[in-house]
Amino acid sequence: MTSVFPVPTAARDAPDPGASMQRARGAGRLSVKSEGTHSRIDRLYQDGCARIRLPRVQPGAPLEAVMINTAGGLTGGDRMDWQFEAGAGARMSLTTQACEKTYKAQGDDPARVSVRLMLAEGSSMAWLPQETILFDRALLQRTIDVEMPQTARLLLVEPLLFGRLAMNESVIRGAFRDRWRIRVEGRLLHAEDTSFGPDVHAQLQRGAIADGGLALATVLMIAPEAEGLVEAVRGIICPAGGASFVSSRCGKTGKLLARIVAADSYELRKRLASLIRLLNAGGGVPKVWTT
Repeated sequence: MTSVFPVPTAARDAPDPGASMQRARGAGRLSVKSEGTHSRIDRLYQDGCARIRLPRVQPGAPLEAVMINTAGGLTGGDRMDWQFEAGAGARMSLTTQACEKTYKAQGDDPARVSVRLMLAEGSSMAWLPQETILFDRALLQRTIDVEMPQTARLLLVEPLLFGRLAMNESVIRGAFRDRWRIRVEGRLLHAEDTSFGPDVHAQLQRGAIADGGLALATVLMIAPEAEGLVEAVRGIICPAGGASFVSSRCGKTGKLLARIVAADSYELRKRLASLIRLLNAGGGVPKVWTT
């Protein structure tokens, strides 16, 4: 496996000198190794507004890392870059301190977030951030790239909110672009490109997209045991979405893919919490989700 270190020079690029407003820049890197029954820090790097905190966990539990954006949210022109590596046999769970808020952009330059996850033989990784909240006229582009062997286990959960119903917020216009590429043994197992905008409100009203719902989530699991969990996942999601399984050409592993649509974040979280307890064996729901 090629290490995610050292930090690419692009992560330290200075803001555009022509920009009229200060922009947030952040880069976080964490590599975890296995020592017996414990998963421990191998290397840690933090730059700009990116911080990584490691709360205490029970002995033998996966290492839990909490990502923090000290800028307090994202807006047009901001850049965040996260990279995580699980060494052979290591187990780690990744989450965020709070929901990542994406505010109205000034101009046409979107906020950009890149995520790279690398897993070694026999490792496991759970990507469990709290909700990304898009406000009216927010512009956000995100990429998630994963490289893993067939003996590794991946759980990837991404919830997305279009405003907050309890605050009477409406998202009328904006743009959200999300690109995922997951490779197992170098072969592409999952690829998706999601696009909302510019008329976000009209899209959310369509029955084939959200039917008026404001909260969406994608749940992706790649593991040898994934196929056996499909019916249990459907039981938790129904009638708010669906789940399917696709075998991999790389061996016994395969992918379980689920989509959920809910009226608000409360309804979405109830289902996600149950799903994470089912799929994240030994790790459960991150502590910060309940505080």
